[in-house]
Amino acid sequence: MQGEARRASAPAMSGEQIVIESGSTSVTVVEVGAGLATMTVGDRDVVDGFGPDEMVPSARGQVLLPWPNRIAGGQYRWDGELAQLPVNEVDLNTAIHGLVRFTAWRIGDRGPDRVELNHRLWPSPGYPHTVDLAIGYVVGPGQVTVTTSARNAGASTAPFGAGQHPYLLPPGGISLDDCTLRVPARHYMETDRRGLPVAEHAVGGAELDFRDPRRLGDARLDTAFTGLDRDGSGRAVVVLEGHAGATSVWLGPGYTWVQVFTGDTVPAPRTRRAVAVEPMTCPPNAFVTGRDVIRLEPGATWSATWGIAVEPA
Repeated sequence: MQGEARRASAPAMSGEQIVIESGSTSVTVVEVGAGLATMTVGDRDVVDGFGPDEMVPSARGQVLLPWPNRIAGGQYRWDGELAQLPVNEVDLNTAIHGLVRFTAWRIGDRGPDRVELNHRLWPSPGYPHTVDLAIGYVVGPGQVTVTTSARNAGASTAPFGAGQHPYLLPPGGISLDDCTLRVPARHYMETDRRGLPVAEHAVGGAELDFRDPRRLGDARLDTAFTGLDRDGSGRAVVVLEGHAGATSVWLGPGYTWVQVFTGDTVPAPRTRRAVAVEPMTCPPNAFVTGRDVIRLEPGATWSATWGIAVEPA
């Protein structure tokens, strides 16, 4: 009996589950990693998320700081100094998706339709910098807006990049193959078997040209796109459409890359069940190549915004 009581009172594996709502739109944000666990609009599941009894699988909904994607061998040079990060993707010998995915964040300002979480990233091996991080979620009818901020609270200039990893479910419960995808990008990054950049190419005439919406079919994507075309408000909009409507991920200024991943290597039963559309400020291996890495000077701040919006059929 005592053993059963202890199991019943065990905390959620991702900490406190914070539910924010606006009308029929509901979002769950979690204390561990400050990630997006669920999003529903009415009876429709918008993201392929995770429950309170799961350790987050396949980075779904997670916040990727202070870098998104991979760093080869976890090793890079910064201002002439060699740094070695922990390698957490052992089979590919890379350091992937930053340092805050499984750390507890402080829950700050909150209301029925909004919440902000905060975290101080202290110096650690491979990243000897102090950075204050914040992520805010605001829910509106059929949408969520996510703002990520950083402030260098230390004395050294820090390399910095940001991203997030939501998986979009096909609208209407159809297969991913039958969905239509639009990615307003003029360039993509060719990568090797480890997901590390080899060359950048124009999408024109290539199988990776999704500037005009087209059926996904059997396309297998784990691809970083850039050269994003933006609308009058400065947003680049990626759209996944099915017979029950469309789901879009929009990227505000500052997010100059988007990774699109069709989940072909995700373990069953989630294999190719949803498509990850990941706003990023820099490409894979950026700390090594220097491409689009933000130099966060002592006392300097950075902020950028992205969001998910649902359109009915």
